[in-house]
Amino acid sequence: MRHADARFKLNRFTSWHKATLKSLVRSMVIHQGIETTMARAKAARPQAEKLISLAKENTLSAKREAFKILGSHKLVSMLFKEVGPLFAKRGSGFTRIINLKKRRGDNAQIVIFELTERKVKEPKKQKKVEEAASGDGIESISGDLEKTNPQDKLKETAFLPKERKGEPKKPAKNFLGGIKKIFKKERDSL
Repeated sequence: MRHADARFKLNRFTSWHKATLKSLVRSMVIHQGIETTMARAKAARPQAEKLISLAKENTLSAKREAFKILGSHKLVSMLFKEVGPLFAKRGSGFTRIINLKKRRGDNAQIVIFELTERKVKEPKKQKKVEEAASGDGIESISGDLEKTNPQDKLKETAFLPKERKGEPKKPAKNFLGGIKKIFKKERDSL
């Protein structure tokens, strides 16, 4: 008898259901936040919480358990090195679900499923600016600017198309694209 054997089935058979949940959790580890439906987020939440609690332990057996779900050594190392330390002081509540909008086709609730603690990534452009601001970097950049020939720049930009002022831009493609052509054709009579 199947007593208390309820779960989020997501209208999928077993292997497809497991694959969907694993995919959601993998994306969660990589991006630290994803946009999905409310039902999928609620179904994936227990697995994501379990992975983060394993990452807090940081033992070999915990890494093996995480590998069963993630299926990639790179993702396991990312989980244990980057995500796990973020939640060292937190006992629970590793993820959150934030309502976003309703999906147009079937009116399903779309949510943002994300980690409560996120690693802040610095933009790559700022790192280059910081490196250039350090002593020797400024001199080398200014020296490079003086060495460039203005006629080389003209040669590079000479073949680029020029934007014409006052001329309207072409409208974007229709939403239905080439489907209209199908309906315009005459049909065979029955």
